[in-house]
Amino acid sequence: MLELANINHLALIGGLMQQMCIYLVIAYLLSKTPLFAPLMQVTVRLPDKLVCYFVFSCFCIMGTYLGYQIEGAIANTRAIGAVLGGILGGPFVGFAVGLTGGMHRHSLGGFTDLACAISTTTEGVIGGCLHFYLLRRHRADRLLNPMTAFGATFFAETMQMVIILLMAKPFDQATRLVAHIALPMILTNSLGAALFMRLILDRRETMEKYSIAFSAKALRIAERSVGVLMQGFNEHNCTRMASIIQEETGVGAVAITDCEKLLGFVGVGADHHLTGTPISSPHTFYAIANNEVVYADGANISYTCSVSKDCKLGSCLVIPLSGEGNRVFGTIKLYEPKRKFFSTLNRTLGEGIARLLSNQVLAGTIEEQKQLLAQSEIKLLQAQINPHFLFNALNTLAAVIRRDPEAARQLVQYLSTFFRKSLKRVGNDATLKDEIEHVDAYLRIELARFAGRLDVEMAVADDLLHLRLPAFSLQPIVENAIKYGISQMLEPGKITISAQRQDEVLTIVVEDSAGLYKPLPDSDGLGMNLVDRRIKIRYGTAFGIDVTCQPEYWTRVAIRLPVEEELVPC
Repeated sequence: MLELANINHLALIGGLMQQMCIYLVIAYLLSKTPLFAPLMQVTVRLPDKLVCYFVFSCFCIMGTYLGYQIEGAIANTRAIGAVLGGILGGPFVGFAVGLTGGMHRHSLGGFTDLACAISTTTEGVIGGCLHFYLLRRHRADRLLNPMTAFGATFFAETMQMVIILLMAKPFDQATRLVAHIALPMILTNSLGAALFMRLILDRRETMEKYSIAFSAKALRIAERSVGVLMQGFNEHNCTRMASIIQEETGVGAVAITDCEKLLGFVGVGADHHLTGTPISSPHTFYAIANNEVVYADGANISYTCSVSKDCKLGSCLVIPLSGEGNRVFGTIKLYEPKRKFFSTLNRTLGEGIARLLSNQVLAGTIEEQKQLLAQSEIKLLQAQINPHFLFNALNTLAAVIRRDPEAARQLVQYLSTFFRKSLKRVGNDATLKDEIEHVDAYLRIELARFAGRLDVEMAVADDLLHLRLPAFSLQPIVENAIKYGISQMLEPGKITISAQRQDEVLTIVVEDSAGLYKPLPDSDGLGMNLVDRRIKIRYGTAFGIDVTCQPEYWTRVAIRLPVEEELVPC
């Protein structure tokens, strides 16, 4: 037992500094264990809060045991645990740590036992209030600042001295005690809290340095993944790509999605994140809708698995994949388990991987578009200038010439218009007006051939005619409706062509009155399948062709496209 008369400020500061060194050595050893992981970031999850409470409560109690006894009081470093528990864990953790440390101090007795119990609880609450204040102001980065820890502990220890003066009896003894311990305890605890926080930051920086090796892995990922997604943005290729990324980065899990469903998932949580299932994460929807990276670290942006409440994943980085015209066609998502730190470099690496994947898909899309365009040109020429169509057109013309030479002359003009628009179409785009004129020329010939057994209705508003769409999108649909629908009917049939715009989506509908549609999965891609593929490649899977049929009544083919205005030359 050291008497007040036998101890001066310098000696007490030296003794407390020795205690603080022991304290920090223990903290350093703890930093090598998994228990330290939740302390390296702002703690918001309940399991991490429990770890934070346990660790800093132990430090609180240890600070008391390592303290110097002075006439029934204890000069100690207990405040470090209480204040840091509040700063890192929040108000409830700070209160719980302070209360635990305070109750332990109260159990040791002495004339300051109650005052110390209340002041220690207050110190935890002060740290927790600072945590709450900075998070509300979106300044979570300040919580891990050593100067923040120093200032908060300095204020908290000052408040402890005030509480001792107000509550400890007799007052003269309390005054004499505070005069001797105030300066040493305030300085030692404040410095210890700052050093402890510095230790946390050093540990984080060490992990960041270890992550530098990941930059070299980016090259390996690029090397291993060359051409994978160029073969197609589908479940098989996306799963292969996710495996490569997860193996090279070591993150907890990797997912790749399009704008509607999960295409590939590898890593922690693969048992319930199943490929082919619809997207359910709000972070993914936000990244797709806004073309923005979303980092849900669980602190500034909360993260909860949208599939399973028992999922072990605790943070997620969602990066949109952009293609032609900066349109988002999917996302890549990197995950880390709840107890693993998501390094800044991993985030940067993830964005680089996203650009790599986007470029691969874009390159594959361009190549496929080239192949489809060449295929389209050949197929359309074969389909539209095939001997069967020409034979029917000439037979129709021969029959009309006998009875109505003027009508025959008009048919020749329509046939000329049809072939001219088929063969001399410039570029890959056309206006809706061009497509309607092309279809109209085709239908005029078919109307003459069917001789009263075909009725055509057009319902396309003039203000839609300037909108752009891929060339040859409409004529193959109308041709299918006649070839596989109207021509198979004994009674007269009807073709209705309509278009409407809803927000930024243009829908063109071709309806026949036959109702004879039967899906052909092994189709050669000439008609609807070819048009559908071209639209999906260009605009994404949200667009394309939808077919509905009421047998023997009608077949309705809807072409959905994003609204694109006609480019007007300057």
